[in-house]
Amino acid sequence: MAIERYQPTSFLQQFNNEINRMLTRDANGFPALTGGQWSPAVDIRETEDAYAIEAEVPGVDPGEIEVTLEKGVLTLKGERSREAANEQGQTRYVERSYGQFVRRFSLPETADEDNIEARAEHGVLKLTVRKKPQTQPRRIEVQG
Repeated sequence: MAIERYQPTSFLQQFNNEINRMLTRDANGFPALTGGQWSPAVDIRETEDAYAIEAEVPGVDPGEIEVTLEKGVLTLKGERSREAANEQGQTRYVERSYGQFVRRFSLPETADEDNIEARAEHGVLKLTVRKKPQTQPRRIEVQG
């Protein structure tokens, strides 16, 4: 039997994760912003003409990631599974999270819902949501 060192931060992290999980569910028990068994880290940037969303999804097959848009909500779903058949030996310690994930983002009114691109590179899902062209102010002639 291996001796495992006591790590108080591990207990606190588990407690924090449980509180966060409870707070991110709506009244019906559905995930509000995140869901599943783990949640990929996400960065969101805004440029003049687009929004860029990058989600860390190492170990997730890009073909298995589902990106949907419904009523202004962009949803990312997927699963990172641990292939038990390919593993050799007994697992002693696991830090990586496995299982399903769900992330949802409300798009602003300036987002062009018909112009969204998604690609995966080196374990990062990259989404580009273009902005709608802005109407420029113009002068209207008054006729008299």
